[in-house]
Amino acid sequence: MTYHRPTRLKEALSICAAHDVVVLGGGTDIFPANEGRDLRGEILDLTAVDGLAGIMKTDAGWRIGATTRWSDVIRADLPAAFDALKQAASEVGSVQIQNSATVAGNLCNASPAADGVPPLLVLDAMIEIASVKGQRVVPLADFVLHVRKTALAPDEIVTAILVPDGTGRSAFTKLGARKYLVISIAMVAVRLQVSGGVIERAAVAVGACSPVAQRLGGFEAALIGAALANPGRWQAALRADIEGVLDPIDDIRADAGYRAGAVLDLVNRTILKAAM
Repeated sequence: MTYHRPTRLKEALSICAAHDVVVLGGGTDIFPANEGRDLRGEILDLTAVDGLAGIMKTDAGWRIGATTRWSDVIRADLPAAFDALKQAASEVGSVQIQNSATVAGNLCNASPAADGVPPLLVLDAMIEIASVKGQRVVPLADFVLHVRKTALAPDEIVTAILVPDGTGRSAFTKLGARKYLVISIAMVAVRLQVSGGVIERAAVAVGACSPVAQRLGGFEAALIGAALANPGRWQAALRADIEGVLDPIDDIRADAGYRAGAVLDLVNRTILKAAM
């Protein structure tokens, strides 16, 4: 094994361009996947790269550095729009995993059950990507392409998650067999702006019920102008998106029918939770 641990981004990008590397953040996905064996090949550890960790407010919104840990998200002073992300952070593995696992690593792993994806989708998150050739920014919805597949080229590194709009309130609900160290059966993130009990803006994302977490666009449109006191108004639109947008599977945790029914309940509960 060849182990690279650069301290500057320029150096990390040069190594990534010149070598076939496995990029390491917190290592909480890579080490379990290696099943106890020594890591092989070339490893590029980003945890010492200056400027890749931390959360900051910018003129364009919020910037979450690629090596920011989930425990950093939990402790950060963020507006209510980030509550769903904080709630998801508190359910990523165990406390020990939260202290090591990185936000960007959760996205790059591209698991259908990645806890961080639905909350970031409802925040309209963008992914900042760099290589020796330059920098580009893509929407999160265009970054995670399929199970274990992202839009990253072999010579590229995720440098940050960008959130352009931190308004509204949000909430996250996860269904699993237990509280911690569990892969989701289904999960939902919701971000709302509400005035006088009426929904003015809405974003709803569902994870673990399709190869990639999905926004429910038709349902979001149906929520606009709806009164929180009248949830019956949006049930037909919610069922239509569950049937038309999601693609739940049968596996050892739950069958597709159970997942679809669970999402119906989770969405309604999470809307009320976000509006509180």
